[in-house]
Amino acid sequence: MARSEESCSTQLIDGDGSFNVTGIERFIKEVKLGECGLSYAVVSIMGPQSSGKSTLLNHLFYTNFREMDAFRGRSQTTKGIWMAKCAGIEPCTLVMDLEGTDGRERGEDDTAFEKQSALFALAVSDIVLINMWCHDIGREQAANKPLLKTVFQVMMRLFSPRKTTLMFVIRDKTRTPLENLEPVLREDIQKIWDSVPKPQAHKETPLSEFFNVEVVAFSSYEEKEEQFKEQVANLRQRFFHSIAPGGLAGDRRGVVPASGFSFSAQQIWKVIKENKDLDLPAHKVMVATVRCEEIANEKYAGFTANEDWCLLEEAVQSGPVAGFGKKLNSILYTFLSEYDVEATYFDEGVRSAKRKQFEEKLLQLVQPAHQSMLGHLRSGTLEKFKEAFEKAMKGGEGFSMAACNCTESYMALFDGGYADAVVELANWDSSKVRDKLRRDIDAHVASVRAAKLSEITSSYEAKLNEALSGPVEALLDGATNETWPAIRKLLQRETESAVSGLSSALSGFDMDEQTKDKMLTSLEDYAKGVVEAKAREEAGRVLIRMKDRFSTLFSHDSDSMPRVWTGKEDIRAITKTARSASLKLLSVMAAIRLDDNVDNIENTLSSSLVDTKSNAAVTDGSITTFDPLASSTWEQVPPAKTLITPVQCKSLWRQFRAETEYSVTQAISAQEANKRNNNWLPPPWAIVALMVLGFNEFMTLLRNPLYLGVIFVGFLIMKALWVQLDISGEFRNGAVSIELIFFCPLFISETLKILG
Repeated sequence: MARSEESCSTQLIDGDGSFNVTGIERFIKEVKLGECGLSYAVVSIMGPQSSGKSTLLNHLFYTNFREMDAFRGRSQTTKGIWMAKCAGIEPCTLVMDLEGTDGRERGEDDTAFEKQSALFALAVSDIVLINMWCHDIGREQAANKPLLKTVFQVMMRLFSPRKTTLMFVIRDKTRTPLENLEPVLREDIQKIWDSVPKPQAHKETPLSEFFNVEVVAFSSYEEKEEQFKEQVANLRQRFFHSIAPGGLAGDRRGVVPASGFSFSAQQIWKVIKENKDLDLPAHKVMVATVRCEEIANEKYAGFTANEDWCLLEEAVQSGPVAGFGKKLNSILYTFLSEYDVEATYFDEGVRSAKRKQFEEKLLQLVQPAHQSMLGHLRSGTLEKFKEAFEKAMKGGEGFSMAACNCTESYMALFDGGYADAVVELANWDSSKVRDKLRRDIDAHVASVRAAKLSEITSSYEAKLNEALSGPVEALLDGATNETWPAIRKLLQRETESAVSGLSSALSGFDMDEQTKDKMLTSLEDYAKGVVEAKAREEAGRVLIRMKDRFSTLFSHDSDSMPRVWTGKEDIRAITKTARSASLKLLSVMAAIRLDDNVDNIENTLSSSLVDTKSNAAVTDGSITTFDPLASSTWEQVPPAKTLITPVQCKSLWRQFRAETEYSVTQAISAQEANKRNNNWLPPPWAIVALMVLGFNEFMTLLRNPLYLGVIFVGFLIMKALWVQLDISGEFRNGAVSIELIFFCPLFISETLKILG
């Protein structure tokens, strides 16, 4: 492969423990490690023999380590420690492939090299990959955990501790989620650390001071090759810039410069080789450990493939299973009994420890099914509760009594269902599921309660709104001295009715008096709010209301008939009456009066806006007096109850007068026109003068009848013109003499028509 050509490798330590000084020097020159300074990283891998370490490294770092040929059988492939440069990863990354542990080639007694190589890897590496099978999680010998225990202690004694990242690589991952596997590994490594005797300087030092623990999992390479490669490719990305802050080895310490790496590695290996404290566990314990673990693994595999368990697991995914606990307990006891029979002759301590691990592993496997069973039981009980609760309320049962009875009944139903699903070997606490069900029931009850209370409250609020809005608007439109007293009576009557109805409706909810009083008070406040809102709405249209009232009183008589301005009406008195009524409306709208307090708003407005003597005094240039409307508040009226301020009243009155002045002017003009229409003949003195001065002309007409004929014809013509041009109508409309000029063209035109 092209990618392998970019990598070069060498054997760092041979199978006999000899350090290859020449090879490492040549390797360092070839990869130009000396030029890297501190910008390099060292990665190593350890794990059981034939566990796919070299295969993983070749796919992960594009190296060319020798891999085992599975068709020739499982045997040792890597001897000693090999080193290679990772291809295509920055910064420069070196990877060490360690000889596998538990190899039959070295035998049971010759395991010192395993410990020495592991200690060497921890001492020189920034990142150590610990290759392990997924089914080995929880085993004492898997993942070199006993080896790590000794290595932790010796490393702290031999070397200045450094920050190393331990990455547990779980191979051939099963269906068990990584979230369930990772806590087990972390707990095991923490236990190892806690049990290791430490120097005085590190008695209280936590594991995180020396190691970062990471856990990853891969699918089977042989069975799911493509998925395995994809997962490895994702992990490869994490090794880019691994020594940068936040990287896998971002917080490493005690880094040796690249130019001194070869010498440093030689000295570390020398110290490790001379150490005599690294011993293996006793042969008996080792055999018992391996064999008991094999038996446990066989029984675990048999349990996972057991037909009864598979059917039970499948059934519980879709719904609750009757007798779940009894069926599962029977299967568990069967496989544990088989383990006890086959492992009875091995070391008791190891046998018991492995049985406990096997039992925990089985419980971990069945726990999701048990949780599914409890989930179905909880959700089914909750749905039944909802149906029964709704049915009880529809049947007329009180809310509180229905909630109490249904809750008690269905919690007892859940307890009975849980007793049928209990797993005897597990000490699982069901209180969380039970508490969750109780919280769900309480939440549903609270939700229904809130919805019912909201529905009832909204109903009474709607009734109050309907009962108050229209009448209040009508009363405010009338605007008399009895307007606000009438509104107060209306508010009191409707509020008492609504509060009484709501109080009766709340009796079935079994609430405390304080909460009930709060809701009733809220309804009372809502009623006041409706009145105040309507008052504010009407106050916003006060100018329109004032003009309408003025127009009604000014343009119609006491019988509500339209006025005809004949000249006999007292326009001044009518205007004053209409404006006073409009001012009354303004004074009623100026403030909210839902209490019995007395104010002086009407008198203030009357004296300031209608009283002419007062106005004259205010406008007198020689005397400066106080204007009671030059304020933003009314005396004895809180600002919150003020609808129209004095300043706004003054402005509204000024606008009102300006907009109604035209109607008054028109009425005066119509009255004057009517007077002129009734008095269009000359005055009596003019008639007498005409008779005296025209006596001679009159006698002349009598002596000459022809003149009389001409005059008679002229009279007929003038009469026709008078009617045709509606001269009398023009006089009634207030026509003046200069307007006669505009009649000249019409006069000539009509004359020609008559003569023609």
